[in-house]
Amino acid sequence: MIEIAVLWEDWADQGLPLPSYETLGAAGADLRANLPPESRATGVVLPPMGRAILPTGIRVAIPEGYEMQIRPRSGLAVKSGVTVVNAPGTIDSDYRGPLGVALVNLSGTDYLVRHGDRIAQAVVAPVVQAGYRVVTALDETERGTGGFGSTGRS
Repeated sequence: MIEIAVLWEDWADQGLPLPSYETLGAAGADLRANLPPESRATGVVLPPMGRAILPTGIRVAIPEGYEMQIRPRSGLAVKSGVTVVNAPGTIDSDYRGPLGVALVNLSGTDYLVRHGDRIAQAVVAPVVQAGYRVVTALDETERGTGGFGSTGRS
């Protein structure tokens, strides 16, 4: 198991849990909305098709050779139409700024994000960096140049 160092923001509610796995087999650790003091009582309303970056109140240090993927919570997406805009979002190992979650409300009604709500999942994964070089031709494959939907499978 690798360890992710976490730094609380000065304004953050340190009474909220750190990212945590809800079951032994969970791949993603739940991230919570850690709203600034002036928004904690009222929450943040995401109108239909509205987008916002919700703060988590933390900064993280991800070990070199890993990334943190920010993914939607399936229950939130299915039940409420709220998901991560840039799913999956990537937090690089050299980023040390605030950890925010870009949410979008795809439903037809307002959605209220309350202080402490679980809003996304963080999946830590190894990263392989590739080298790129120009060639004069690519190797042949059975699929060839067939694009989206070209395999004929549903």
